[in-house]
Amino acid sequence: MNRLTSLTSALLLAVVITRCTPDRVKYTPELKQQMADMKIKRVTNADLVETVDELGGKVTAVVEKELTDSLTKAADAGRKAQLCQLQNLPRLDAISKKYGVTIQLFGPADVQNKTLDAKEREVLDAYLYNAEQKQSQIANIQKINDTTYIYNAAVPTENVICQTCFGTEKTPLAVWRLAINKRDVVLRMNASVKKKPAN
Repeated sequence: MNRLTSLTSALLLAVVITRCTPDRVKYTPELKQQMADMKIKRVTNADLVETVDELGGKVTAVVEKELTDSLTKAADAGRKAQLCQLQNLPRLDAISKKYGVTIQLFGPADVQNKTLDAKEREVLDAYLYNAEQKQSQIANIQKINDTTYIYNAAVPTENVICQTCFGTEKTPLAVWRLAINKRDVVLRMNASVKKKPAN
């Protein structure tokens, strides 16, 4: 009986070993990429902010041009109102999906927007003050929580976006708001490192 049990155990062990050999694991490019993404890497806050700034600057430049061109070509008020709500802008939608970025356009009224974090409302208030004082505006980056960065950039006051979308306000102001997930920023950093040529 003991000999039969030993033989059965040995056979089972042999089957398990042959099924678990590395030959059975398929190392596809996707699997390799996932394993590389899971490796622990040291990423500083400065690295993250720099990447958010770079991404935010590129995205706002492209979407601002698309919205400006679309508003310039739009004939009727209904179409312009849709555009000011960032509707029917194919490039904006494609960029949003590609980079995992939520893109919004805020105006003076959003200083009181209670759905926003208090820090964000303070930034909008500062943008509004600068617009009232006709001072220059600069981009702003904030870490709202452990997973989200917010990139803000004001649209120049003379731009058709300010005049069309917020021209009825006492102080015309248009501010881009990009919500960027920290994980997507880290993945973007990893991708840019891979593209750099080796020295």
